[in-house]
Amino acid sequence: MHHDDMSSPVNSTRHKNGHWIGTWSASPQQPHGEGVSHRGFNNETVRMIVHPHLSGKAIRLKFSNAFGENPLTIGKVTVAKTKKGSHIRPGTLRDVTFGGTESITVPAGARALSDPVKLPVSYGEDLTVSVYFPGETGPSTWHRLSRQTSYISISGDHTAELNGVAYKTEVEGWFYLEAVDVLAQPSVKGAIVTLGDSITDGHSSTLNANHRWPDYLAERIQRQGKGRQYSVLNSGISGNKILRDSPVYGVNALARLDRDVLTQSGATHVILLEGINDIGHEPHTFDANKIIAGMKQIVDQVHASGLKVYGGTLTPFEGTTIEGYYTEEGEQTRQEVNRWIRTGGYFDGVIDFDKALRDPENPLRLKPEFDSGDHLHPNDKGYKAMAEAVNLSLFK
Repeated sequence: MHHDDMSSPVNSTRHKNGHWIGTWSASPQQPHGEGVSHRGFNNETVRMIVHPHLSGKAIRLKFSNAFGENPLTIGKVTVAKTKKGSHIRPGTLRDVTFGGTESITVPAGARALSDPVKLPVSYGEDLTVSVYFPGETGPSTWHRLSRQTSYISISGDHTAELNGVAYKTEVEGWFYLEAVDVLAQPSVKGAIVTLGDSITDGHSSTLNANHRWPDYLAERIQRQGKGRQYSVLNSGISGNKILRDSPVYGVNALARLDRDVLTQSGATHVILLEGINDIGHEPHTFDANKIIAGMKQIVDQVHASGLKVYGGTLTPFEGTTIEGYYTEEGEQTRQEVNRWIRTGGYFDGVIDFDKALRDPENPLRLKPEFDSGDHLHPNDKGYKAMAEAVNLSLFK
């Protein structure tokens, strides 16, 4: 059976014309009990902007109906290069198909992978994905904390509209869109997946600026030039825990490991930065051994898939304005977990985010210049410092 290069059945398999590697991702979450994700869509088009971390000569899209109770019908999808806001660049609009057809019905709990689209993508050059939902979707699988504006149209299919006039409603969140892959050069080595919570998701970073720490890490890797190229994929979910689900903050990290990390196209490395919400959010987990046991399972399962995994130390949170989040007992737990991450030898390497962000004058707190103001989440400068704390020689 002959395949042309554009439709070869490859995940990260190398062949002479390149291989498929994730350039962008957002982890799916269950819909909220109210708001736009609860309402879903009906005869509307959603326009979403994504920020590629890797260049390539073609793309493919992944859509998730992970938390849908019913099959999801997607009527039409386009992709284009972003001009500004909901406007797209003339001459860049491409139709997206699934098995050669414009529309697809995605079963409840399933995902859909598009056909390859011949649209060259450059690192950092935003893409606009427009999706038309012809009928009622019901509550929507989404990613809540996008730190990126999305646009909802008036009634009808507005996927081909260049000027964005039909997109009257602005919201935060990415809906159903789970990942974008690129057909990358053979020299690109793979993708680094960052598994985390709000600190990885970019909470408190500047809206529409792509100032999350994985964005800054991708920028550092790009600056290295050829021969050591990796993509960086963000699998952070704000509020996420290692051990427990939340109706708002996603299923636990172990439950989402396969979907959000191990099936990412071209994944080669994982950076884990989770556990602070297990400590801070009720019901509090103050037994460090329980958190460590969860981390060990993540490491073991990542290793079983043939990937490397690096442990990030949990960052300071004394004085946080989130009610009931900081306790002395919780701080003791954080110190025990960090001691194990640093000295336990379980990870393939350690990234000391705690050291990068803490105030030398008061090491239980964030350095003031890195603090968003809530004493838990970094600001843009803090996220940049986190990316700079990653030793790039970990990715050879």
